[in-house]
Amino acid sequence: MLYHLFEALKEYDIPGQGLMSYLSFRAMMASVTAMLISLVIGKKIIRWLQKKQIGEEIRDLGLEGQMQKKGTPTMGGIIIFIAVLVSVLLFADLTNIYTVILIITTVWFFGIGFTDDYIKVFRHNKDGLSEKGKLAGQILFGLGLGLTVCFSPDIVVREKVQVDSPAQVVVMDSASADGEWKEEDVVKSTKTTLPFIKNHEFDYKWLSPFKGSMGWYCKWAIYVIMIVFVITACSNGTNLTDGMDGLTTGTSTIVVVVLGIFAYLSGNIINADYLNIMYIPGTGEIGVFMAAFAGALIGFLWHNSYPAQVFMGDTGSLMIGGVIGVCAILIRKELLLPVLCGVFLVETLSVMIQRTWFKITKRRYGTGRRVFKMTPLHHHFQKEGVDALISRPARALPEAKIVVRFWIVEVILAVLTVALLKIR
Repeated sequence: MLYHLFEALKEYDIPGQGLMSYLSFRAMMASVTAMLISLVIGKKIIRWLQKKQIGEEIRDLGLEGQMQKKGTPTMGGIIIFIAVLVSVLLFADLTNIYTVILIITTVWFFGIGFTDDYIKVFRHNKDGLSEKGKLAGQILFGLGLGLTVCFSPDIVVREKVQVDSPAQVVVMDSASADGEWKEEDVVKSTKTTLPFIKNHEFDYKWLSPFKGSMGWYCKWAIYVIMIVFVITACSNGTNLTDGMDGLTTGTSTIVVVVLGIFAYLSGNIINADYLNIMYIPGTGEIGVFMAAFAGALIGFLWHNSYPAQVFMGDTGSLMIGGVIGVCAILIRKELLLPVLCGVFLVETLSVMIQRTWFKITKRRYGTGRRVFKMTPLHHHFQKEGVDALISRPARALPEAKIVVRFWIVEVILAVLTVALLKIR
C-alpha cells in the first residue's frame, strides 16, 4: 500500500519518494518489517496460545528431550502468516500477477495447515485433517495455478534478449512499456531452467508424443501435471522436515533467500542476459515477496530456536512448502529444487524407503525391518538402541547439533544451486 501511495503522489515530489521505485529498497524494507513484526507479535501470540492451552501433543518415541516439549504452543505459523502479509501489502506491487498468485498461495496453504492443526488441537483428533484431504487441497491449487500459467496473458517470457550496453537497456525497457517488442519475442512458454546444459533450457513439449494442435494441448497438460507434482512434493516435504526446534525454519529461510535472488535475476534484463537465463518480466516483485518471507522466518526463528517457545505446526510448514514450490514454478526453476531443497527431498525419501522396506520384509519374514533407526531422517540421528540396516551413528546426537548440521548442509546445497547457473 505504501508503494501504491507513493506512486499516486509522484507529482508532489516528496523527498525520498524515488526509493520506492527500487526493487532492492522495497525488498529490504519488506524483510526488515516482516522480521520486526514476527519478533513483536510473536510474544503476544505465544502468550495467547498458552492462555488458550493450544499445546502440542507429544507421543513418547523414546527420543532424548522429547517429552520436555509437551505443552509447547503450536500453530505458530500464524506469526509467519501475519508478518508476511502485512509487509507484502505495504511494500509490494499489488497489481503484479506474481504478487497476487503468491498472496493467494500463502492464504490457501495457511488454510489447509490451520484446518489440520485446528482438528488436532481443538477437536482433540491427533490425526488431524486426513491425508486425502490435504492432498486434495494441494492438487486443486496446483491445477488452478497450472491453468493460470497456461492462459494468463501476464505470465510470459521474453526470448532473444541480448544486451550490449546500458544504453540499450533503456531502449529495450522503453520498448517493452510501449508494446514495441517483436511478437515472436513475447511467448507463452513451457520452457524451464535446466542445470549443466549450455542454453539452460528444457521445454516440456519435448515430452509430448504429438505435434500440431494436439501437441500444444499435450505439452500444457504435461506442464500442469508437473506443476501439481512440484507443489505437492514441496508442501509435504517441508511438513515432514518439521520435527525439531528450528529445523524447518532455518532450512526454509536459506531456500527462500536463494529463490528470491533467482527471482530478482530473472526479472532484471541485464542479469538475465549475463547468466544466459530466461528474462521473465515482472518477477522482480517475487523478490520483494520472498524477502518479506525470509524476514518473517528469521523473526520466527527467534522464538522457534532450541529450546522452542512455539512450534509452527502444519499451519506454517504446509504454507512454507507451498510458497517455495509456487515461486520455483513462476521463475522457471522447479528442476533445480532437487538440489536446492535437498534436505526436504532426503527427508521425504527416507520416509518412503522406510515404509516400503518395512512392508516388503514383513510380507517375507513376518516381521518388518528398518533401513533407518527412525524416520523422517532427522530422528534417525536422535535415536539409539534400534536394530536397523543403517545403524550409525551408534549414539544419539543432541538435537541442537543435528539442526545446525542440517542448516550447514542446506547452505552447501544453496551455494551449489547458485553455482549451477554458471556451470554449462
